[in-house]
Amino acid sequence: MAMAGLAKRLGEKAFNGRGEAVLGAINGFSGVQAAAFEAIRERIDLVDMVLDIRDARIPLSSANADLQDIISRKKRLVLLNKMDLADHSVMRNWTRHFEQRNECCYFANAHNKDGMKKLLHYLQAQLNGISSTKPAVLVMTVGIPNIGKSALINCLHQIARTRFPALEKLKRATIGPLPCVTEDIKGFKIGHHPSIFVLDTPGVPARSIPDVETGLKLALTGALEDSIVGEDCLVKYLLSILNSCAAPLKWKNLDTEVSEEFSGTLPEDSKDGESNLTKAELKKRKKERRRFSDHTQDNVVFDVRRALYKTFAAFENDLEKEDGLENLINTQLAALQRAFRISDDSEKRKTARKVLNLYRIGRLGHYTLDTVPENFPST
Repeated sequence: MAMAGLAKRLGEKAFNGRGEAVLGAINGFSGVQAAAFEAIRERIDLVDMVLDIRDARIPLSSANADLQDIISRKKRLVLLNKMDLADHSVMRNWTRHFEQRNECCYFANAHNKDGMKKLLHYLQAQLNGISSTKPAVLVMTVGIPNIGKSALINCLHQIARTRFPALEKLKRATIGPLPCVTEDIKGFKIGHHPSIFVLDTPGVPARSIPDVETGLKLALTGALEDSIVGEDCLVKYLLSILNSCAAPLKWKNLDTEVSEEFSGTLPEDSKDGESNLTKAELKKRKKERRRFSDHTQDNVVFDVRRALYKTFAAFENDLEKEDGLENLINTQLAALQRAFRISDDSEKRKTARKVLNLYRIGRLGHYTLDTVPENFPST
């Protein structure tokens, strides 16, 4: 049995039979989401190009199927954001996949200004033909929530302001109010001669999620709230993915590496005797507490990676069987709890939250969760 397929089944099992109930709670539009969807549909004829923004880790799962029919009749660019968190080795295959579907795609990181400058040049080149016949060009962004649309637009707008100082500090065009929504759809100017406005729209989730695995991917990447699926379920799904691709083995060198930076022990929480410490000693103790309580610090990440490697390398059961993989995950969760210096077993959810956060900021590696469709020839 392939471990990748087992990861999927383990994720479904982690719902404890709640899969259909959870999907039912997710599926369907709220009033606000329905209003946003309708506003996009009504304004699509005004725009010259659509940026279909998706998560580079889940290029297919993060597509809003409900919007595809609406935006398909417009010039479109599939913009795969958060490329810094995805597996770079498969990006070329994804580019070819979209090209074979006659769709343009572009990988981006909204927090990389140099990359955003290249994206701006690319957009201007794509819009050259349109801009020669119109005084202003409108580009609409669409996508699911928490996909990075606003961060991307803000970066492009800031770059444009730097290149064209004559622009007003916060020049924007209001296209029209969204019914039932407090925020308007606003256009931010990103180009001059010709004028190019990019329209920021509210994140609109898909009306329905087709299966549990897609729901897990959306939740793991932050497109759905953790509470909908549950942190315990998500962290098990994440660990099953890491183990299925033997990711912990890349931290083998940490098993023997010794560094003074990582050899410290967590200062006692008790403040007994602090009255006898100097101000400098008190400051040092507080700094040490912060260093170990912040799970994103290098010393804590070191221990987390090492815990994952040691448990993976030492495990002797059959990982091709569901029980074997689940036993490994439980062993890893116990080791991770120790790595985070969490002594209370009732705080297991805190361990899950910290592991998920480390994954989402890229401290546990870069992974693309969707796979290129099987009928596509990989390189």
